[in-house]
Formats: sequence, structure tokens, C-alpha cells
Amino acid sequence: METRSPTQVDLGGRLRHLRMLHGLSQRELAKRAGVTNSTISLIESNGTNPSVGALKRILDGIPVGLAEFFAFEPERPRKAFYAAEELVEIGKGPVSYRQVGETMFGRSLQILRECYQPGADTGKVPLSHEGEEGGVVISGRLEVTVEDERRVLGPGDAYCFESRRPHRFRCVGSEPCEVVSACTPPSF
Repeated sequence: METRSPTQVDLGGRLRHLRMLHGLSQRELAKRAGVTNSTISLIESNGTNPSVGALKRILDGIPVGLAEFFAFEPERPRKAFYAAEELVEIGKGPVSYRQVGETMFGRSLQILRECYQPGADTGKVPLSHEGEEGGVVISGRLEVTVEDERRVLGPGDAYCFESRRPHRFRCVGSEPCEVVSACTPPSF
């Protein structure tokens, strides 16, 4: 595992923090910047370093200038406990993603409380990014597809896999599905 010297900038964490601060999903930023969702995911997980031109194009989608991006120094989270109403909504639409903590800057684990409305899914195009993720279904039924494998999970059932494997989630049945999930590194 590569370690970062104190003088190196955490581009991925900084980009993720600013994207979330502006209420944008990875997909929305990718669309605005004219790049793929996996490009944003790879940069945010520090799996790749973009060229200056590519970074500028991505930052224009927020919009944030290069100087502001490199001058920005968010505070590292110190809070340890969160009331239910303090979870931060980071998704919009038929799937609600409520994150533990207002920022992921400086963190290596992201925890989400997800709620899928009946029929809601993560999209026709499977997700793929660096890291690992897992979750436990709290209520409802969730269809989880990982590569060619598909399972319908109910309350108490769980999943855990390497996130680079193409995957998608879909609520099946007539009631909403709630999941508590974790992802490392934070990549949503």
C-alpha cells in the first residue's frame, strides 16, 4: 500500500469533499464534466491522478477554480456520535443515501443508511470502483447483482464484495427497503 508524504495533497478526498459540499453525486459531476462515473470514482479513491486539464474540467462541473481547490483545507472530522437527524442526505431521487458524518475528508470508511423506494435501483449501468463494500438489509427486499451473480436479500441478510466487480442494487417488492452499508475507501 502506498503511503502519502505530509506534503502530498489528498486530491481524491478533497474532490469528494467539495463535490458533496455542493450536493452533487458522482454521476452528476461526471455528467457535468463530460467524463465517466468511474473516472470520478477512481480520482476520489486516489486510484488515479488526473492531468491538470482533466482536473480543471471536473472542477468546472462543481464549479470551483484550481486555485480555490488547492487552497481549500477542510477540517478533519472529530465527532464520534450522530443522532438520526444528523445523518447527511447525499443522494436525491427514489434512493435516499444518508451518510454518517457531514464530510468524508480524512476518513477511510463511509457508512450509509440507504432507503430504496419500491422499484428503485442504482441504474441500468453497473457501478464499479476501487475498494470494498458491504451491507445488511434492515427491512424490505433488495436484489443485489455482482457480476453474473444475483440474489434477493431480506431482513438480516448481508452482502460484502470488492467494489471493482460490476454491481447494482434494486428494491423488489411493494415496500421500501432499508440497508445499512459501509464502503472503504469512501467512494460514493
